[in-house]
Amino acid sequence: MAQDLFDYPRMVQTALRNVMREALTRAASEGLPGDHHFYVTFLTRAPSVIVPEYLLTKYPDEMTIVLQHQFRALQVGEDAFSVSLSFSNRLERLTVPFAAVTTFADPSVNFGLQFETPVAKSAEVAALPAPERPAAEIVTLDRFRKR
Repeated sequence: MAQDLFDYPRMVQTALRNVMREALTRAASEGLPGDHHFYVTFLTRAPSVIVPEYLLTKYPDEMTIVLQHQFRALQVGEDAFSVSLSFSNRLERLTVPFAAVTTFADPSVNFGLQFETPVAKSAEVAALPAPERPAAEIVTLDRFRKR
């Protein structure tokens, strides 16, 4: 099989992230028409993610936000978006790089995207090795049989 010198999988991921970027850009400039709303799931500890510390404690790995009725100041850049959302009556500003997003969905039209996250792959490489497990314990079924 020939080597993929174009890196088509990366090109597809870029194109799909551009769909998300365009949807967010339109929502920022025009609002969300009809029943449209977005669910955005992202890795909270990915590089350049800005989330208040108390939310990082509550969502140490991944978080899903909903952009529907009560979001403010949505700004979309080339590499990230920022939005103000209310958490327990506290308005907080989040910044999420597109590379940290794992899923984007608009349930009103049954549309969803799932992304490969290079961030997740690099985090796995840096993860600590799993603790050693004790040897398996052998359990005989005789112990559980009725006599």
